[in-house]
Amino acid sequence: MNARKALLSCAAAAVVVALAGASAQSADKKTIALVYGIKGDAFYVTMEKGAKAKAAELGVDLIADGPSQWNPAIQTPIVDAMIARKVDGLIAVPNDPQAMIPALQRANDAGIPIVTTDQYIGDGDYAKGSVTFPLSYVASDNFGGGKLACETLIKGMGGKGTLYVLVSTPNVPSDVARRDGCLEAVKAAGDGVKLAGVDYTQSNATIATTQTQAALQKDPTIGAIFGGNLFSAQGASAAVKTANLAGAVKIASFDAPEQAIDDLRNKVVDIVIAQQPALIGATAVQYIVDALNGKTADIPKKLATPFVVITRENVDSPEAQAAIYKSE
Repeated sequence: MNARKALLSCAAAAVVVALAGASAQSADKKTIALVYGIKGDAFYVTMEKGAKAKAAELGVDLIADGPSQWNPAIQTPIVDAMIARKVDGLIAVPNDPQAMIPALQRANDAGIPIVTTDQYIGDGDYAKGSVTFPLSYVASDNFGGGKLACETLIKGMGGKGTLYVLVSTPNVPSDVARRDGCLEAVKAAGDGVKLAGVDYTQSNATIATTQTQAALQKDPTIGAIFGGNLFSAQGASAAVKTANLAGAVKIASFDAPEQAIDDLRNKVVDIVIAQQPALIGATAVQYIVDALNGKTADIPKKLATPFVVITRENVDSPEAQAAIYKSE
């Protein structure tokens, strides 16, 4: 009986030691926060998936949250909440390049390493610019993507016609770069291509639909539309379908949600510029973990991730299928 008690006592002691070890291991496990741009955007859903997969691979936890609207006043308390939780690292998609500086500065002052994705703060030059405390800015080549999209539209119009541009806001860096890339393509096309105008959709597909309907009524010569983000392209596609102009008015979608791919197959959209949000999220997690391990020398201040051009000819290729955003 005494021997049995001794065995039970040893077993109990082993359990206590194991639990204590697990608790210590859990306490040592780092937590990285992702504050994305806006809820319900398949781009950010896919970015979160990529970030979580990389976090699991590297043995860290990832928590994520973001605002219900693209609004720095809503996003700021979310960043502050992550600071209060004492997260070990922060990945942020700033809703405004200036308004989000104070909140991210507070995180930096708390000793939290920061990477911004998709958008930047300050002027985006973290090496020599107005804001230099973030480790890196990881995003697509938005100017190049906007330029390519509109060059493709112009080619589809036979090098002449009227092009209409929709982007989210006039002050979000990615939107500005895509818009300006498109306008560069229009300028390079010469007198044969006219700009119908640029409208801002506030990342709202309903607003984009209304704006596109108004533009088509005002200028029936519009032959192509550049939807500079997911919601802008969705709204433009809905308006073109309602007006029975599918195929007659060409559309480029910058972003690759499943709806854009359906519209591509149904000949409503002609080209989809797919960013790689999962890669962006995974890269940001890697940089944060590197920083936590004291390995900052090889972290670039800016990384432009490649995009994938999806057309009806290559939509079923493995590369194109892998680039489609996931909504859940």
